[in-house]
Amino acid sequence: MSEQTITVTVAYGSAKHSITLTGQDEGKGPTVKDLSDALSQATGVPSASQKLIFKGKSLKDMEESLSNYGVKQGCKLMMIGKRNSPEEEAELRKLKDIEKSVEQTAKKLEKLDGELTGLKNGFLAKDLQAEALSKLDYRVKVAAEQFIKILEQIDAMSVPENFSDCRMKKKGLVKTVQDFLAQCDKIEACISDHLSKIQSKNLALAD
Repeated sequence: MSEQTITVTVAYGSAKHSITLTGQDEGKGPTVKDLSDALSQATGVPSASQKLIFKGKSLKDMEESLSNYGVKQGCKLMMIGKRNSPEEEAELRKLKDIEKSVEQTAKKLEKLDGELTGLKNGFLAKDLQAEALSKLDYRVKVAAEQFIKILEQIDAMSVPENFSDCRMKKKGLVKTVQDFLAQCDKIEACISDHLSKIQSKNLALAD
């Protein structure tokens, strides 16, 4: 794999930042996102607040490679954007921590979903299925409770109007958690559906 490395100079206010980037993709070279992430580190300006300009043109497509915009080794670019206040950074950190717990609970849910698929595909002896499904049902309820607690946690955060990054992140997190809660409902419905099928089969056999 040939990695392409370029160094560019980015003017931000009165400061100039020399940024070296390496492209990760095969032959694609560094992307606008790579540059944006590096500038977030160097200047403290979050990606969402940055405007990158090269030869009077704004680099808007984050996934686009820099070379497609004509940016090469030694080129000079300009960045406009406001740093977040320390207060907003503190709120963002809180949201990042919450995001981590969302990811952890989501992983548990994914595992659960996989086990349910296995059960439905008959990977477990018939007489053991009902008990396994009841256990899965309990675990889904626990995951749903965790998601509800997380929602309450996000809800309890009061984010000032001018913290636009925070508000965006908070809104995104709420939607993510709501989507996972909907997934919990779906899995629960699936479990009870499968349980009733097993029970009706067992009744039929008993007859």
